[in-house]
Amino acid sequence: MNIGDRVRMLHGKEEGIIRKISSSGRIEVEIEDGFIIPALKNEVVVIHETEKKYFGERESKTPAHEIPQAISAPKDQGLYLAFIPINDQSLSLYLINDSKKAYLAHVSEVFGDNHRTLMAGTLGSGESRKFDDRLLKDMDEWPAFLLRFIPIQSKLEKALPAFERQMKMKATQFFKHLSKAPLLGKNAYLFSLEQTTKELDIRALNQELENINPKPEPVQTKRPARSIDLHIEKLTENPEKMSNSAMLKLQLEVFEKNLDQAIASGMDEITFIHGLGNGVLRKEIHRHLSQLGNIKYFQDTQKDQWGYGATLVRIS
Repeated sequence: MNIGDRVRMLHGKEEGIIRKISSSGRIEVEIEDGFIIPALKNEVVVIHETEKKYFGERESKTPAHEIPQAISAPKDQGLYLAFIPINDQSLSLYLINDSKKAYLAHVSEVFGDNHRTLMAGTLGSGESRKFDDRLLKDMDEWPAFLLRFIPIQSKLEKALPAFERQMKMKATQFFKHLSKAPLLGKNAYLFSLEQTTKELDIRALNQELENINPKPEPVQTKRPARSIDLHIEKLTENPEKMSNSAMLKLQLEVFEKNLDQAIASGMDEITFIHGLGNGVLRKEIHRHLSQLGNIKYFQDTQKDQWGYGATLVRIS
């Protein structure tokens, strides 16, 4: 790939001649209308001479001297962001109001959470205003533009909502917007700023959300037995294959599950039979119970009846 090669954009329809190649892998391509497009080497492909001989020169759908028709403005709004070429390197940025409404307009550039105001003021009906200049070769580094509009209503009428648009320019799409700017009558890269804000019908929106996410059927909470035996042989068929930590984990899971079900189902008390053993399970159960706010109290209970340790839990 060399200066003078004819190339085609991989992500667009533009073709042109390489005019500059930098050491960083960036190139500048002069397209048919004489403008320079910045690009990376991997974004273009060289048009081989064999292709030219076989297919012939590719005809441009739009001759260089002919400018496409201007984008028609929306019926109730004609706000535009226009990039007007000064030369093949520089652009002037304009806001154009081709609508019948006046607006308070605010334009800023966005750097993450930081903004810098480029223009703020009234943009009357049939008015255009220049607010900045930019270099084409720096397009990849341009920040996003945030444009905000508040309609000015000088008579009593239905309120129109304010709206905003945020735009990040990309070379592969930017050069497809060549048109004639309303009011100014100049060739420009033109972007319509149509209002997308609309009044919301809350009832209809709620109905739509319910249809998408129907309310789940209420789950009936299973009421556990009034006493739960946590001895490991009652909880699994092969306790001898488990480590001590695995057995303790299973016992605590069964304890917490049954306690949650007892609380959810409205029980006033439940007893957990954990045995005497080394006291680790009892200590963990008591530690967990002491952290809950909906427990009236808990205590060791019925050792004579069970022949081993148990804890009675009173639920508030």
